[in-house]
Amino acid sequence: MEAGNQTGVLKFILLGLSEDMDSQPLLFGLFLFMLLVTVLGNLLIILAVSSDSHLHTPMYFFLSNLSLSDIGFTSTTVLKMLVNIQTRSNTITYEGCLTQMYFFMIFAGLDNLLLTVMAYDRFVAICHPLRYTVIMNPHLCGLLLLLSWLICLTYSLLQSLMFLRVSFCKGTEIPHFFCELTQILKLACSDTLANDILLYFVTGLLGVIPLTGILFSYSRIISCIMGISSVARKYKAFSTCGSHLLVVSLFYGVGLGVYLTSGTTHPSRKGSIASVIYTVVTPMLNPFIYSLKNRDMKRALRRFFRRGAYSQ
Repeated sequence: MEAGNQTGVLKFILLGLSEDMDSQPLLFGLFLFMLLVTVLGNLLIILAVSSDSHLHTPMYFFLSNLSLSDIGFTSTTVLKMLVNIQTRSNTITYEGCLTQMYFFMIFAGLDNLLLTVMAYDRFVAICHPLRYTVIMNPHLCGLLLLLSWLICLTYSLLQSLMFLRVSFCKGTEIPHFFCELTQILKLACSDTLANDILLYFVTGLLGVIPLTGILFSYSRIISCIMGISSVARKYKAFSTCGSHLLVVSLFYGVGLGVYLTSGTTHPSRKGSIASVIYTVVTPMLNPFIYSLKNRDMKRALRRFFRRGAYSQ
């Protein structure tokens, strides 16, 4: 490939997690299993919430949307990886790479914003229980979801349009198993200052503001819980947000590790492992966290399977 603008680059090379050909069948089986568990687990939550009238509440409305986002988040990266392993080809077209980046940024941002909205929902439910149905009305819930989608779509589109102006030279090997924007920009032979400014500014904005909202919500939740005299009521109040707190800890904890390792010149194996946990393992664990620690969800799933058995 000749140096020049991006029209001369037809393909990128995804180096993946391992160059050892003997380990490829193991990786294929492992990631196929995790993809199926992620899709089926999150799909079950969506079906349980939509089919059970007891779960037609703001908390479960946002949970079902988080599950939908998690399916897209994992599928965006893992499906291409599985195809590459199966076909013994580690290439991805320029258009395919751009498309993968676009949807990855959408679903990553959507996960982030939905977790923030869910923290606000728990804050209202625990600190203002008598006004909960008035504040978290269907109109506000729909507006918060729409706003989350619009923010993610706008940012992803803007970042993709900025990417089109970047030119590449001969080195088009991406040291990752999917097209990550920070790694691809390091391959450019044109000036990427504007791209880097936009990337780090919006990443910081979408990271700091939602995290600040979550921390504020939980500081108020803890304050409200500490003011409750009954131990049983304290436990019940905290148990309603225990699952969400665990998911937030996983999302931001691993996300911070991915952010720190992506900034290095030569990504380490630890960085690849952190990316796998962030994009695959965390979305796979979310259905288990929300179903195992939530009695309402467990009852809804039992009723869903029971109806399925009766229909046969």
